Amino acid sequence: MKLLSIAIPCYNSENYMRHCIESLLPGGDEVEILIVDDGSTKDRTGEIADEYARNYPNICRAIHQENGGHGEAVNAGLRNATGIYFKVVDSDDWVNEEAYKQILEVLRKFVYGQETLDMLVSNFVYEKEGMKRKKVMNYRTALPQHELITWDQVKMFMVGQYILMHSVIYRTQLLKECGLELPKHTFYVDNIFVYQPLPHVKTLYYLDVNFYRYFIGRSDQSVNEQVMIGRIDQQIKVTKLMLGYYDVTKLPCRKLRSYMIKYLEIMMTICSILAIKSGTEENLEKKKELWQYLKQQNFPLYLRLRWGFLGQSMNLPGKGGRQVSIAGYKITQRFFGFN
Repeated sequence: MKLLSIAIPCYNSENYMRHCIESLLPGGDEVEILIVDDGSTKDRTGEIADEYARNYPNICRAIHQENGGHGEAVNAGLRNATGIYFKVVDSDDWVNEEAYKQILEVLRKFVYGQETLDMLVSNFVYEKEGMKRKKVMNYRTALPQHELITWDQVKMFMVGQYILMHSVIYRTQLLKECGLELPKHTFYVDNIFVYQPLPHVKTLYYLDVNFYRYFIGRSDQSVNEQVMIGRIDQQIKVTKLMLGYYDVTKLPCRKLRSYMIKYLEIMMTICSILAIKSGTEENLEKKKELWQYLKQQNFPLYLRLRWGFLGQSMNLPGKGGRQVSIAGYKITQRFFGFN
């Protein structure tokens, strides 16, 4: 059995997937790299996946499937994973080798020790095109460092400080037991990947290293602002799914409840700000409908989100109100890192 399974969703990724895979190979035989060719048709993605599987048969496996979108590629990785822990690395991103060694050392410690680790959190770096100064997302204010903790020992998450797919490694069996299955042909499902398993996580460990390098700046990227506005329906779909997984107002652990409510708040804010920035009546109507949906589904949660600072700033009347709303844009920018 492998220590860590790493799924790389690939769709027409020939221009950058090698860099991603090469950064993961130093993990050696303890790691399996699952290169998921998600129905690529325009380039040599599938051939490159097969080449690595041939050249590194003890480390790399190529998985070919019909196009199902990013979520279905992650699902395929999880279905095929034999590692005790599971990580997703997107094909245009990469990892830092020194931090990688430290990550594996921590996982090894728990696998061969007496305690069970459910979720490992580490930092990620925004590798933004053209930017010399790299922004690091760390969790020093929120999580005690280098110790196994429960949710009760979590400190304060700052505004804009969220655990994203880039920063998390889950225990594989936990993901399978919580029934995680991401929707097909849908963008922004990485939010579901992080959010749905959280109530099943009993133990966390924060390793303060800059492990994941999150490349950002391509015009066709899913987190490019104009692309996000064009896909607002998908953002709303993901947000509605997340609202439906749990009644977060009734979660017994106060710290976990608070964190998950804040996560839903930022999802509602992102949908709202994209609708406002689009400037179309159609999208403003979708924003209104989303808030109505929340009101009908979970009235206590609606009250909490609607009358919190972000909820109020997203629902101010008229053009002047919408200008104020755009001030909340910086928070969503910080969360998603879009342009």
